[in-house]
Amino acid sequence: MDPLLEKELELAAKRKGITKSQFIVEAVERALGRKDPAALYRQVMDEAAHHHVAEGVPDDALPGHKAALRTSLRAAHAGQQDDYAAYLAQRKRTSD
Repeated sequence: MDPLLEKELELAAKRKGITKSQFIVEAVERALGRKDPAALYRQVMDEAAHHHVAEGVPDDALPGHKAALRTSLRAAHAGQQDDYAAYLAQRKRTSD
């Protein structure tokens, strides 16, 4: 293998946190159609759609730091949802 190509392989594998061999196997699987990134994305999104954050352990049953983290994450998520709704409204106004 060309030394520059091997160095790129080494760096790419390191970025993904896998060995060069694992990186090569994944590349061959994708090339042969055994691994379809789009299908994997759809599968993850389908599974995420059925996941309900509010279910499970109630906040008051969690240790303080975990309850605080959950509260912080919920607030951040609500803010992102509000920002996205505002973006969609603005986009609709400019397209009309």
